[in-house]
Amino acid sequence: MIPDRFLALVVEQRQDGEFVRRIGSKTVEELPEGELLVRVHYSSLNYKDALSALGRPGVTKQYPHTPGIDAAGEVVSCTDGAFEAGDRVIVTGYELGMNCAGGFGQCIRVPSAWAVRLPEGLTLKESMIIGTAGLTAGLSLHALAGAGVRPGAGDVLVTGATGGVGSLAVNILTRAGYPVVAVTGKSSEAEFLQGLGARLVLGRDDLLRGADRPLLKERWAGALDVVGGEMLAAAIKSTTYGGAVTCCGLAGSPELPLNVYPFILRAVSLIGIDSAQCPADVRREVWRRLAGEWKPTRLLESAVETPLAGLEGKFAAILKGELRGRTVVNLIDAAAPAI
Repeated sequence: MIPDRFLALVVEQRQDGEFVRRIGSKTVEELPEGELLVRVHYSSLNYKDALSALGRPGVTKQYPHTPGIDAAGEVVSCTDGAFEAGDRVIVTGYELGMNCAGGFGQCIRVPSAWAVRLPEGLTLKESMIIGTAGLTAGLSLHALAGAGVRPGAGDVLVTGATGGVGSLAVNILTRAGYPVVAVTGKSSEAEFLQGLGARLVLGRDDLLRGADRPLLKERWAGALDVVGGEMLAAAIKSTTYGGAVTCCGLAGSPELPLNVYPFILRAVSLIGIDSAQCPADVRREVWRRLAGEWKPTRLLESAVETPLAGLEGKFAAILKGELRGRTVVNLIDAAAPAI
């Protein structure tokens, strides 16, 4: 049955230019066009969600808007036959939560091509603890393995290791048999990262020491960077001959202060990772592995759950790097009209 009304986080821009947020009641008719209508059970909090919720330029074009780049739930209806009512699905990426009403609402309507079936081995809640962050980490591992970085080749570096992508990367890489060296600016989080499987935790200064030189000592068989800027440059300069580095974020800087020496003298590969529009077959394969041999079991246990109303205080915190691990959003228990 199609719900009459549902609750959603709504971000609005006031006449004075300020952005404000409220939980409001919406109708399915207010949702964008799409073949697939999903009753959302869980979502998750991501860096992009905070940018959209706080009205940061270049993220969401039109307000009022409902953020949430992740959603998992049950199919209500699907007009093109790709799914049946009751199917459990994951929807991430594309324009969801950016310029299409997203997972911080109890219903979404999207093109059916945006969804993948919930793989065996995952619950809806677990899929959202993993979410876009885990998919990005999984795509990075998929790319590193495709570039020839094998578990026995040496250490794999993970920057920004206490954040969503970074913490999942540490756990997923460990599950896949890679020895992980985690980099963080928070020395107090060493025990947390070791609990996720990191064999060694370094401070930012340890990675950046001497980073103004053209090349650094070879240390990493591969690296997964979510920070950008000088951290990414240092990771590339210290990757071993024939190694690979993936880049999926810019929490530190969108710039890359680097020369060509690592590429022409050490044959290092730099691989860009995009989870928003990656091919459907790759997306399904990575989700299958995240439900199986790559399942980040330790991080699943440490995730924080919040109701929809609990998000307000977390947007600024995630942009400041004050959150660790993953925050999953419960849409089932919100006080809402019956759907």
